[in-house]
Amino acid sequence: MIKVQFRLFYTFLLIIFFMFSAAGQQKYRLAVEYYNSGEYEKAAQIYESLYKESPNNKSYFNWYIQCLIDLKDYENAGRITQAELKKNPNDVSLYVTYGNLLERQGFNDKANAEYRKAINNLNPDPTNITNLANNFTNLAKYDLAIETYLKGEKLSNVENLYVYNLADLYRRQGDVKNMIKYYLITVEKEPSSANIQTSLQRFLSEEDYPELQKQLYQKIQEKTDIPHYGELLQWTFTQKKEYDKALRQAKALDRQFEENGNRVFNLADVAFKDKDYNTAIDAYQYIVNNHGRNTSFYLDSKRGLLNSKKAKVTENFNYSKEDLLVLKMEYVSFLNELGRNTQTAPLMQEFADFEALYVNELDTAIMILEELRNFGGLPPDAIAKAKLALGDYYLMNGDRWEASLLFSQVDKDFKEGQIGEYARERNARLSYYAGDFEWSQEQFKILKGATSKLISNDAIDMSVFILDNLGMDTTEVTLQMFAQAELLTFQNKYIEAIQKLDSIKILFPEHSLDDDVLYTKAQIYKKQRRTAEMIEMYQTIIEKYPEEIRADNAIFELAELYETKLNEPEKAKVLYEKLFVDYSSSTFAVEARKRFRILRGDEL
Repeated sequence: MIKVQFRLFYTFLLIIFFMFSAAGQQKYRLAVEYYNSGEYEKAAQIYESLYKESPNNKSYFNWYIQCLIDLKDYENAGRITQAELKKNPNDVSLYVTYGNLLERQGFNDKANAEYRKAINNLNPDPTNITNLANNFTNLAKYDLAIETYLKGEKLSNVENLYVYNLADLYRRQGDVKNMIKYYLITVEKEPSSANIQTSLQRFLSEEDYPELQKQLYQKIQEKTDIPHYGELLQWTFTQKKEYDKALRQAKALDRQFEENGNRVFNLADVAFKDKDYNTAIDAYQYIVNNHGRNTSFYLDSKRGLLNSKKAKVTENFNYSKEDLLVLKMEYVSFLNELGRNTQTAPLMQEFADFEALYVNELDTAIMILEELRNFGGLPPDAIAKAKLALGDYYLMNGDRWEASLLFSQVDKDFKEGQIGEYARERNARLSYYAGDFEWSQEQFKILKGATSKLISNDAIDMSVFILDNLGMDTTEVTLQMFAQAELLTFQNKYIEAIQKLDSIKILFPEHSLDDDVLYTKAQIYKKQRRTAEMIEMYQTIIEKYPEEIRADNAIFELAELYETKLNEPEKAKVLYEKLFVDYSSSTFAVEARKRFRILRGDEL
């Protein structure tokens, strides 16, 4: 019976507590609303009531005093603060509250005296230390907040207890040297350097990196057993795109801590994507030479090595037959080493692409891909990609029906997703080459909604192009001739393609396809590495056909040529600006604006 009565009484107390608690929360929310709307007097009345009901609630007290300050009722604010100090003499943050009141009234010396009292009376209680530092921080008195934390560490007799707080305060002060110093100390407390990288990237400017690197070199010598400092040094070089220096650091860490090549491999990928092929080659080669088959990165490093060498040789169209032959021998050597199987299938596909697109050995490329697609155990998407490439090469070899069969198989197997879209785009283009323009145009029209931006943009261009030119003459002869020229171009039959394009100009002068003829010739000259003729074609389009569909393509590609290949950034900048100003609806406009800003030196 007694237990039952106790439970009922306890339940009654809980109900009363929650009723008062709910009522208090409602009053607090109302006070906040009044304060945020500038009704300080009403807010002060509620905060006063809450403070009296809960005198130990520091938040109610602080808000009450803040309302009085906003009302400029310094006398009452001072009196209440002094009374609170008498009740809680150990709460040194109250000296800051009183000092702030004095400072608001212009009594700066007296205010500073109160601030000194706060620090002088500080005790080792972590709550008091943090509260006092926060009060100073809220008043933007960062030097006093720093002094509070430094004294708190001495009183607590714990080194680097408030290192995170100090790093943030030095940042607020603009003291970069000390900010870096304390952020680097925090590295020793973290399981990885990722969080520190995020903070440093956010708060450091380009000019601050030399100071960071200077302190990192010192830390690396002092704390040889902590890898994070070396990681951060590597990261700083990567941020500045000094990949060769980053690689030296990555290699040193890999050797020192007997790693498996992971960090070197990741850096190689970054360098490759940023087109620093020399560093990528060095990095991949390091893994192959130093870790060999003992690392899981061996196969991917060999692939990366060959891809980097291929990109270095082919990207600037400045290569000889001898360069290609040397690279081909490397592909053959590696495939002989590891065999032709499911593991090396990606490399086989890349080798087939190299044979077809650069060495111009279509039969060899087809043979490699036919072998690859018959491997058992390959993922469906890998087989599909091989079929798409195989279809391209059959078409380049003149076998249109085999190409169509392969594209249709992929289309059937991948009704959803980008692989199926690539197959449908190829079949639509195949019909275009064959002169079936109406069906092709309908397929491109559907592909406008493709998930791949590249396919969607191409589909838009082709759909509009065919629609504009369909029926320009009753026999469609001109469009058929142009489609045949594009097929010849795709098949790398450049002499025949140019002859076909020139015949269009002769037979149909002043035709709407004039700009397309020039653009296609520019693409041929690009593949033939005839840069001067390519530039001439682009410039003719820009000057003579500014309203035609190929104008924005010509502007963007010429700008890209000047920027990435010819090292003439000023010419590129002028063209990028022209593109996003005069052709704002172009699919290239956004990218052109971005590249213009980069060339201008804007911080994106």
